[in-house]
Amino acid sequence: MKVLLVEDDKALAEGLQRALADAGVLVEVAGEGKQADFLLFTEQYSVVILDLGLPDGEGAQWLATWRNRGMELPVLILTARERWSDKAAGFSAGADDYVTKPFETAEILFRLRALVRRSHGHAHPLIAVGDIRLDTHTGQVTRAGMPVSLTAQELRVLSHLMHASPRPVSRTELSEYVYDRDQEPDSNVIDVQISRLRRKLGGSWIETLRGQGYRMLEPSADPGNRGAGEVD
Repeated sequence: MKVLLVEDDKALAEGLQRALADAGVLVEVAGEGKQADFLLFTEQYSVVILDLGLPDGEGAQWLATWRNRGMELPVLILTARERWSDKAAGFSAGADDYVTKPFETAEILFRLRALVRRSHGHAHPLIAVGDIRLDTHTGQVTRAGMPVSLTAQELRVLSHLMHASPRPVSRTELSEYVYDRDQEPDSNVIDVQISRLRRKLGGSWIETLRGQGYRMLEPSADPGNRGAGEVD
């Protein structure tokens, strides 16, 4: 999961960024609406956390603008404003969830995971591809009931593939969801992550599609599967 946090309180933003990073979530921070506006339409994110009181305008107004421009990302408003009128304005602008400060980081994490899961059409917190299970609440992965140990980056790659399944996901898309915009990973870094996942899960679960990228699929689910060993 890759989050854009739109928050002008630097201490709060850095604290939430660190706390979510400990749970394997990649967080990029924008301190004002204008910066967020640029990032939302140039970078890839899974979900947005938005404060209402920004130095260059109301968060709800920025959100309404983004929705009018076609942005479909789920948005969680995180604000100190508790009045019903503020909540109504946030939801009317296009918010998907609303949390007031102070907050528990664990609650934010649960809500973010639920928003991302539902945006991909998954209602249940357990996402399955065959006998591979991803618990979106805990980040635990199992195969045939046995735990699979993954690094944070491997988990982000696998999570994105499982959320998207059976849609193919390009290398570029995976790279943008695994690394922040200030990093410049080697051109083969995604290939390395995929190779490691194949060793841990079994080589036939992640298919390479020439010219399209990778697809997570139960081996028996697609008779036309060209095999995980192909390269594009």
